[in-house]
Amino acid sequence: MSACLRFTRRVWKSFIDNKGHDAQCFPNLMITRAIPGLVETKLNIEQYNLNRVGTVHGGLIMSLTDTLGSLAVASKGHYMTGVSTDVSTSFVRPAGRVGDVLSATATVTALGKSLAYTRVDFTTANGELVAYGTHTKYVGRSSSDPNNVKFSEDGEKVIEGIDVE
Repeated sequence: MSACLRFTRRVWKSFIDNKGHDAQCFPNLMITRAIPGLVETKLNIEQYNLNRVGTVHGGLIMSLTDTLGSLAVASKGHYMTGVSTDVSTSFVRPAGRVGDVLSATATVTALGKSLAYTRVDFTTANGELVAYGTHTKYVGRSSSDPNNVKFSEDGEKVIEGIDVE
């Protein structure tokens, strides 16, 4: 497993261990791939993810835009992923029903000293776009966290900081 994937999963575990919003809304989120600046996930849709008409609730996708934007920032080596300044989500078509798998790709589109910009695309199992979102984060203070790391370009190794197995 690459250092970037291992690190991003460790950050995700810290979200879940907090027993907050993420643990309540999508505890079964799986990070399937992480390279610096890009995270891919899958979510098995459960009954509690639905709206009253039986499809994925828009609020779930909005929350995932926030969380996955944060994990994209984590994939750049940030253990603390900052605070949200703006989140936006657009819905293209229904995102699925119980038993379906919702896939998402979160990308860091820009990362500066103070702000990080991310985009998250949500797709069905057959690759149809169902929603997309953007997420802006203030990362000014989090960029100096002692748990941060720097990855090799391909994300295979930690070249600065501590690689926790």
